[in-house]
Amino acid sequence: MPKNKGKGGKNREKRTFFFLRLQKRELVFKEDGQEYAQVLRMLCNSRCEIMCIDDTKRLGHIRGKMHKKVWIAAGDTILVGSRDIQDDKADVILIRDCN
Repeated sequence: MPKNKGKGGKNREKRTFFFLRLQKRELVFKEDGQEYAQVLRMLCNSRCEIMCIDDTKRLGHIRGKMHKKVWIAAGDTILVGSRDIQDDKADVILIRDCN
């Protein structure tokens, strides 16, 4: 029989997720070139449809650091960075945690 090299399974993953949710982080405010938005719906390929605070719909791109680590759902408030060249696209910088 092969040697067991596993690290614990599902309970280990839940423990690390719960531990990360308890950590406090600094409150980040928007700077120039950034604005708040609300997620309307999730799309595929790390993208989402967002409604910015100036009532414009944009396509939000979730950056690689947040991909599969921080989950975004419809209705979440996020901080996005607007692009200089492409006005209809924005990059998701941070998710506002309500807890």
